[in-house]
Amino acid sequence: MSMTITTPVPALSDDERAAILEAVRDFAQTELAPHALEWDETKTFPADTLHRAGELGLGGIYVREDVGGTGLSRSDAVAIFEELAAGDPSIAAYITIHNMVAWMIDTYGSEVQRHEWLPILASMQGFGSYCLTEPGAGSDAAAITTTAIRDGDDFVLTGVKQFISGAGSSSVYIVMARTGEPGARGITAFLVPADTAGLSFGANEKKMGWNAQPTRQVILDEVRVPATSMLGSEGQGFKIAMSALDGGRINIAACSLGGAQWALDRALRYVQERFTFGEALAEKQSVVFTLADMATELRAARALVRDAAAALDAKAPDVSMQCAMAKRFATDAGFRVANEALQLHGGYGYLHEYGIEKVVRDLRVHQILEGTNEIMRVIIGRQLLGA
Repeated sequence: MSMTITTPVPALSDDERAAILEAVRDFAQTELAPHALEWDETKTFPADTLHRAGELGLGGIYVREDVGGTGLSRSDAVAIFEELAAGDPSIAAYITIHNMVAWMIDTYGSEVQRHEWLPILASMQGFGSYCLTEPGAGSDAAAITTTAIRDGDDFVLTGVKQFISGAGSSSVYIVMARTGEPGARGITAFLVPADTAGLSFGANEKKMGWNAQPTRQVILDEVRVPATSMLGSEGQGFKIAMSALDGGRINIAACSLGGAQWALDRALRYVQERFTFGEALAEKQSVVFTLADMATELRAARALVRDAAAALDAKAPDVSMQCAMAKRFATDAGFRVANEALQLHGGYGYLHEYGIEKVVRDLRVHQILEGTNEIMRVIIGRQLLGA
């Protein structure tokens, strides 16, 4: 039986919101930023740091409070993720995925499932992974071939999931598998604990960015789970997956904002300190114009992300389109701004120690995951045309 949150999320006062964001900013600057380059270089997934993030309430930001969640709004969440990404976009992005998993269990799970998993996830004593993409099914998510075959009171899952963040380190995996007809209506969601027999993982992928979080295949070789592990009802999996992605898209957009704002701030400082041909870079009109465009694009992107978050809180009828617009615009703008910041730094921007090239690498994948930006255009265009 599926559940939906109907209780309105209480609005925070300005003072409460400011205090939360100050605590998050402090965490990002003291616990993430000083280690971000090292984690990137050594491909370290900082579990202990994530445990401390859980102590701050960052593991279940918009999960209900009866199971340890923080109970905040999506509007508050995107502001939090932006602050985290200013410390390390890779870790901030993983925290968004973890929160998406927690929200799915909170929203669609039974009371038994909620009380079994959410206290662990909300405190980040355990991590969650979202398993939709497959080697042959990325943008066309309805084409997944992982199967879940009924066997008495159990389901037996077989298949491979690709590009799974947190794989091998998570405590629970939400797996989309086919229980029925071809297409979206034949997909069901399952909760698969990490210690389930037949569950294994591929090698950690060697990636351009996001090196501080593991990305592996999740391999299901006749994984047997009880029917009570079903999340929601049979055939509801694709709907669950897509509803989660609305929020996932604005969360990753917020991470692009945070990383790009960090890069812009560094560029603003650098062009005032760097002199060429007898004058500061900041005195050159071309540099001034570039900085102006960077700041304008980020402000426009932030407005789109905040509007989409408000639409998600209000359950607006066009929320999927708004989230797609925000994701497309903010992740494109974030990458452009970070790349321009690298260019303004000249050769120094290409050096690892300055941190700019890391942010460029980390933000590049945001244009691909949670649905490529080409798919965002498809979603927007279809809704505009009433298709």
